Amino acid sequence: MKPRIFLTFLSLILFSGLLFSQQKELKVLFVGNSYTYGYNLAHIVSIISAETSTKLITRKSVLPGASLGEHWNGGRELKTKEIIAEGDFDVVVLQDFSMSAIFTPDSLLKYVKLFSEYNRNFGAQTYLFNTWAREKVPQFQAEIDEMYEKAARENGAVRVPVGTAWELAQDLRPMVDLYTSDGSHPNELGTMLSASVFVRSISRELPDQVPTLYRIEDASGETVRLMNHNPEDAEFCRRIANQVAEQQGY
Repeated sequence: MKPRIFLTFLSLILFSGLLFSQQKELKVLFVGNSYTYGYNLAHIVSIISAETSTKLITRKSVLPGASLGEHWNGGRELKTKEIIAEGDFDVVVLQDFSMSAIFTPDSLLKYVKLFSEYNRNFGAQTYLFNTWAREKVPQFQAEIDEMYEKAARENGAVRVPVGTAWELAQDLRPMVDLYTSDGSHPNELGTMLSASVFVRSISRELPDQVPTLYRIEDASGETVRLMNHNPEDAEFCRRIANQVAEQQGY
């Protein structure tokens, strides 16, 4: 190899290594229920963030139907407070059960306040998973958003406007399908959109191209697919997440 070509090649390697070494890492705990663990939301957030300047190292504390009250009080053997105390997290994401903002807003506000104070004691910033309205009651979205905005404002937390992104996606593409057949939980595309909003909200950026296919191997060496999207859908999610973030002022 000629000296000049070799030096150019070496410079590219060193520059790539420098970029990689400059990538920050943030530890993020997701606290919630099936809205959070469905279709591997926390993992997808980490995968997308790997292509940004801030890698999000994610973990979750979840149970089906769990409320923030159960997480706080250790119901059903949940160990959320212990995980926060021992985990050295930068961010703790809170997600109450899906209709709490409508039916039990006082409980939502109470436990967001308790968790926000607790998280600060361990050096973690609180983020709120502002969920979407169920498919048959889209009129609830404004009320859900208002309650999460109130909880964020009163506790110095960050509201992650996932519900706003879902609403915008459905306005721009009326036939888009984000729900599973129950009209409540997110399907794979809904999870991709939610994950894109989380990465944009926490990292303040998204990659120019969102990953579309990702597989891992389980403990037995079997291949497990975590996500598989066509590029058009992935770009749609990226565009919606960026647009919502800009509307929120970041």
